[in-house]
Amino acid sequence: MDQARKIAWDVLNQCDSSEKYSNLALDTAIKRASLTPADRSLLTALVYGVIEKQITLDACIDRLATRRDGEIAPNVRNLLRLGIYQMAFMDRIPDHAATNETVTLAPKRAKSFVNAVLRAFIRSGKTVPVPPREEDPIRYLSVKYSFCEALCEAFVAEFGMCRAEELFAAFGKQPPLTLRVNSLRITREELLNQLHTAGITAEPTRESPCGIHVLDRIPVTELNGFSEGLFFVQDEASQLCVNALDAREGMTVLDVCACPGSKSFGAAMDMQNCGRVIACDLHANKLSLVKSGAERLGISILQTEARDARTPNGAWIAQADRVLCDVPCSGFGVFAKKPELRYKDPAKSAALPDIQLAILKNASAYVRPGGRLVYSTCTLLSEENGHNVSRFLAADPSFSLVEERTLFPDIDGTDGFFYAVMERTNA
Repeated sequence: MDQARKIAWDVLNQCDSSEKYSNLALDTAIKRASLTPADRSLLTALVYGVIEKQITLDACIDRLATRRDGEIAPNVRNLLRLGIYQMAFMDRIPDHAATNETVTLAPKRAKSFVNAVLRAFIRSGKTVPVPPREEDPIRYLSVKYSFCEALCEAFVAEFGMCRAEELFAAFGKQPPLTLRVNSLRITREELLNQLHTAGITAEPTRESPCGIHVLDRIPVTELNGFSEGLFFVQDEASQLCVNALDAREGMTVLDVCACPGSKSFGAAMDMQNCGRVIACDLHANKLSLVKSGAERLGISILQTEARDARTPNGAWIAQADRVLCDVPCSGFGVFAKKPELRYKDPAKSAALPDIQLAILKNASAYVRPGGRLVYSTCTLLSEENGHNVSRFLAADPSFSLVEERTLFPDIDGTDGFFYAVMERTNA
């Protein structure tokens, strides 16, 4: 029995039954199994691929299966998704291999059914039953790009049909691993040379002066320089947000929603590890990862504090030179990295804008006159982005807008991301 496919099936079933995030379940599975690099790569591609294409795969299954949806056991449906995904979206796997391995994994009572569906898919020419674009545009987007219909409706309302489709297509492309060079220990050019010497394909980021794209599929912990703390993982959009913060030597910087800590790390590096960075988060258990990350990178000016970003702290009033509000958001800009978000109804995030605004208002009090406030999200929906900034500025004339930017995966080659830079008047 093929180990990578068996583990992939187990991970998919686990994600279904426990609603566990795929990256956590996959990491645990990889640590427990002794896999070759090729098997590990196949396992990762199968798990993320099936989750990303779930609606598309289900459309194929429902067209071909002789059983109704409710009559197909969840674990058998996951197995069918796994087999069809290999045939429809993985060029290097022959149809017979995908079919045979999938049928071998199937429970005895389901083998003939799984075999029949997979062979029917082959006979159909491996076509996906996408609805006509003009007749049912929302269903068309949902089936073709595998996003829930509620999310398709939200993006079409926000961007229009053509732009929404461009974005959904862009979210389907796997982004490269992006590193932020630890400028306290090495230059970007030096780290690029080290990676190239080790046979790793890498290139500098387009806009960020301290970023590197790693184009080879390799675990970050296996890259040259990881254990020495020469870099950490951070998307280029996030790096640009930190650049906009403009943290400098000797400043006091407050990151009110810091976990997992990458923006705090970047600010500390921009400050040449001189000054003070206070990294806060609502969940105290997450802050241990920020501390260990700072230690690996050689950052000594960072301190952590468990705190609800909406709760005032009188001791911080007008004390910070820079305040960053990277607020909790819907995440509707990072589908490529969190495929489960493709199936999240935007209605479940309806309360977020008011929470985000409350955080922004509270954190703004910590900015000293002449200081800078940065608000950011990893979503593309304006209700959480520009609308919130407008609401804040309308209520507090002591702040003025310096810069506002939305980054898109197809235009900027980054996560979908938003940040706004505001400054407090000296009055």
